[in-house]
Amino acid sequence: MPNANNAPQTLRTAHKVAPVAEDLGRRFQDAGFKLALVGGSVRDTLLGRLGNDLDFTTDARPEQVLKILRPWADAVWEVGIAFGTVGCRKEDYQIEVTTYRSEAYDRTSRKPEVSYGDTIEEDLVRRDFTVNSMAVALPDIEFVDPYGGLDDLAQRVLRTPGTPEASFSDDPLRMMRAARFAAQLDFEVAPEVVAAMTAMADRIEIVSAERVRDELNKLILSEHPRKGLRLLVDTGLADRVLPELSALRLESDEHHRHKDVYEHSLTVLEQAIDLETDGPDLVLRLAALLHDIGKPRTRRFESDGRVSFHHHEVVGAKMTKARMTKLKYPNDIVKDVSRLVELHLRFHGYGAGEWTDSAVRRYVRDAGPLLDRLHKLTRSDCTTRNKRKAAALSRTYDELEGRIAELKEREELDAIRPDLDGNQIMEILGVGPGPVVGEAYQHMLELRLENGPMNEEEAVAALKDWWATRSR
Repeated sequence: MPNANNAPQTLRTAHKVAPVAEDLGRRFQDAGFKLALVGGSVRDTLLGRLGNDLDFTTDARPEQVLKILRPWADAVWEVGIAFGTVGCRKEDYQIEVTTYRSEAYDRTSRKPEVSYGDTIEEDLVRRDFTVNSMAVALPDIEFVDPYGGLDDLAQRVLRTPGTPEASFSDDPLRMMRAARFAAQLDFEVAPEVVAAMTAMADRIEIVSAERVRDELNKLILSEHPRKGLRLLVDTGLADRVLPELSALRLESDEHHRHKDVYEHSLTVLEQAIDLETDGPDLVLRLAALLHDIGKPRTRRFESDGRVSFHHHEVVGAKMTKARMTKLKYPNDIVKDVSRLVELHLRFHGYGAGEWTDSAVRRYVRDAGPLLDRLHKLTRSDCTTRNKRKAAALSRTYDELEGRIAELKEREELDAIRPDLDGNQIMEILGVGPGPVVGEAYQHMLELRLENGPMNEEEAVAALKDWWATRSR
């Protein structure tokens, strides 16, 4: 981990940043302004994980920043200029230059009020955490750390530059950022910060759903989401932004007696992450986290002493759709996550593996393009400590995937359709467009699912048989 002695040298030798940053620093210096690499860019450089997004702060006002950037950058945009930020692209770097500023919310506002500052110390104190309150003045690469960020970085702890109460009052979303950074960096959150988050949790309600959603996504897509989610629940923030998760702590699950549903859901999320093959998958992770949220509403105490949660997957799918819609998720993500929640028990409905060809076809048809994710979600949903039971479930699912592969070799499974389309049905029956065509199409689809593909002669005969029976 970094320390005060090696920080300047680490920053000086960060060859990925130096050419672009120092060049830009000289341009601001020549124009009579100050420029510093700041925030997460400095933190990540010291952690050896800097990417291509660079953040700078300056005493120049936005209009002056534009004059410097336009002849230098490959592209410039002014989307954030009302908040003092000018963005640009230079080679492979996405760059934001923000005028020294302070910002605060009033008790009812959803948008910050921005005022510009005159010193970098003023700018740094208004930032969220000390590890994000370090800067490197350019082009001379002078390390600026007035609030002890380097020591906190070395100790892997999240503190605020000023009091956490003042910080979270200025921007309540910082409470969620604490959970997000804990999950991303695997850092601990200082006790006084946790206390302020708990006391001020209701302040998150003035923040827009879109900003809350974006922070939640970053947390869920991090390397240690359990850590951040626990913090949201323990501080009461989840009660305001994802109450369905908090509600799971109260439930018992007859299939997982050693864990409550809350712990089970966090474990399923981690196991789903272990099965990812192409990087973090937001849809899969959300489905894993939310798959059992229908259990509190469907809990029943049976006469034999067991607890049941009948149809919790259907209820959970509706709850998932409602919560994600409230958080302003895109419609396609809402649809996919809700569908996975609805389907997550489908595998268990077929007993110990007595899968007919018809059952396999219906499983594939119902999953559609979500089949691969459904495989991963279903496998992740086994958290039993009984190794023999876990092995049996795994073998059964192996057999199902084998059956799917076998059927795919013999017939089209990825997009199962009837052997006759709507035009053919109308021609054979001598009817025009109308409800009867839909009924015939659905009948032929059921035959396809039940019996597999037919040749044209067989399909025509089957349609005529249905028509003769229906017409009686």
